[in-house]
Amino acid sequence: MKAAVFHKMGDIRYETMDDPKLEQSRDVILRITSTAICGSDLHIYDGFLPQLQNEVLGHEFMGIVEEVGSAVINLKKGDRVVVPFTIACGKCFFCQHNLQMHCENSNEKAYGPDGGLLSEKGGGLFGYSDLYGGYNGGQAEYVRVPYADYGLRHVPEQLKDEQVLFLSDIFPTGWSAIEWGELKGGETVAIFGSGPVGLMAQKSAWLQGAGRVIAIDPLNYRLERARRVNNVETLNPHEVDVLEALRSMTDGRGPDLCVDAVGMEAERSILDKAKAVINLEKGTTSVLEQCFRAVRRGGIVSVVGVYGTPADNFPLGRIFDKGITIRTGQSQVHKNIDHLMDLVVDGKVVLDDIVSHVLPLTDISRAYDIFKKKQDDCTKVILKP
Repeated sequence: MKAAVFHKMGDIRYETMDDPKLEQSRDVILRITSTAICGSDLHIYDGFLPQLQNEVLGHEFMGIVEEVGSAVINLKKGDRVVVPFTIACGKCFFCQHNLQMHCENSNEKAYGPDGGLLSEKGGGLFGYSDLYGGYNGGQAEYVRVPYADYGLRHVPEQLKDEQVLFLSDIFPTGWSAIEWGELKGGETVAIFGSGPVGLMAQKSAWLQGAGRVIAIDPLNYRLERARRVNNVETLNPHEVDVLEALRSMTDGRGPDLCVDAVGMEAERSILDKAKAVINLEKGTTSVLEQCFRAVRRGGIVSVVGVYGTPADNFPLGRIFDKGITIRTGQSQVHKNIDHLMDLVVDGKVVLDDIVSHVLPLTDISRAYDIFKKKQDDCTKVILKP
């Protein structure tokens, strides 16, 4: 088969590799019809997450079932499905407690309770390094899906791929960011980052009862899309003092919920880069720190942007003084995907309005370049094998 194969930092190629095979009785082989590039793919592509071996990236994908393992009775060849990016067995302690991203059985070599920098990680993820199971991802013509009888979701015939593809990751991730904020109705929600996850968090905030949604991003073309597709208020940190603006919009208190949808790859100053080298850190915590400063006392900070290393000068004193609650982690896709599918089917949410580029998988190198450098007003890239 053909696939987009990551070789080393900044080097991903369209090339031939062996077709995947059924390895366990609960596997299926999926023929990919649509896949996407996610900001998390850049963590490997840019070297923020170490990966020494060649690997097929991509954890946002859907397709047609081609082969079915002997224990899979709820799927058959020809079924059209979408795939949660977290790999979960459905039977372990964490799966039984709606914490499928911590599945005890899907990351055989590197799983553990400690959550260390390079060891004892969480459950398996598609196309996201040997630390998370070493599974090939969906930026390919075919992929093996473990525990398929638990994870895969049927897609209604009337829906196009683009309408449901983002149920694999970014819509459930945006939904979790708001769900963790425990909205009761009418709250002010500030979402830092208007990339794909930030845009989905904005949609989710309205759906979960927010009274006011404010998007923060340094790129005006992203803010324009946020206004156009999500009807939110916007702030550009290059044009206004975001903290001052947020407080003036909330009677001096700050937002009830602040969402970090950026993570460690936020814009960095020279000082930020120097500090990261000295402290052996990857990226920056600047957006997270802004969230802690911006949120009201007693408020919640929800973190779905990825952080991979310890951080020096973590503002514990501010968190304590303000009584801030922090919620973070991988999205609860399995828990929420059926409800979110219903929202799409019922026309209560539109997901494909964030797509800026649809390209053939053969253009994978150019697609990563466009997405990474935010060229051509790039927001979200869908790839077609």
